[in-house]
Amino acid sequence: MNTEIPVIEIKDLHRRYGRLDAVNGLGLTVHAGKCYGFFGRNGAGKTTTIKCLLNLLRPNSGTAHVFGLDPQKHEVAVKSRLAYVPDAVAFYPWMTVRGTLEYLASFRQHWNQDIEADLLKRFQLDPNQKASHLSKGQKTQLALIGAICPEPELLVLDEPTSGLDPIVRREFIETVIGAYQSGDPARRTVFVSTHLISEFEGLIDEFTIIEQGRELLTMEADAARERFKKIRASFPSELKLDLPGALKVKRAGREMEILANGNSEQLLAELKSHQPEELNTESLSLEEIFVASKMLKQSA
Repeated sequence: MNTEIPVIEIKDLHRRYGRLDAVNGLGLTVHAGKCYGFFGRNGAGKTTTIKCLLNLLRPNSGTAHVFGLDPQKHEVAVKSRLAYVPDAVAFYPWMTVRGTLEYLASFRQHWNQDIEADLLKRFQLDPNQKASHLSKGQKTQLALIGAICPEPELLVLDEPTSGLDPIVRREFIETVIGAYQSGDPARRTVFVSTHLISEFEGLIDEFTIIEQGRELLTMEADAARERFKKIRASFPSELKLDLPGALKVKRAGREMEILANGNSEQLLAELKSHQPEELNTESLSLEEIFVASKMLKQSA
């Protein structure tokens, strides 16, 4: 039994905008050292949840704790241990890149100058350029530098690679976030909300998928890949085969593609009994699991 205090703990969280339930009874737990994925379509309630965690919004009911603390009562204690990159960033337009980073560093007890220099070089940002002259992608890069340099215990990222070109995105995800976590793997935690799930595939340890403010699926990434399988079968002739335990069945002549939800062995046994010419199985990616989760809701 894990007795450590979770980095993030949300219980029965509700946040309404008028009559709209943006977050509706959500619960999740994030432990230290994890890269936790928070997945959902636009409007699912991801950003609202994050704002409740950071005391940027007050929940109507339920609780949201960070490091075991209530962010409403202990805002400074909570925010001094984390860094946040929102989906839309803004800086004082008259400040330069260097001035912005110095301003951000002034609020921190710790600031890694070597990381700052390395990231400025990686992102090819001119320290003397004014923030008002930065593109959307460059502003995101600057915000990411400001979040990484304090080496916080928790990184909260809301669509952190929005506006970045594919090459910079991949380097940031694989190199920058990977290096941040490996610097103190037991202590450093990433909570990332993104729709670019495939690009975080290799980093995500656990995830929650939400739909209309409710939890749809929470699993460890490896367990999810083990549970959700794609089976491809080819038969000598077209076969009208009923597979009631399958999550989804797609037929194209003699070919069949089946999505299995924890019952791949039973489905494979049934398919083998019909003498397929070819039969193979592979795990779904996290992005494919996200798409399949909508089928779970429909079949519930």
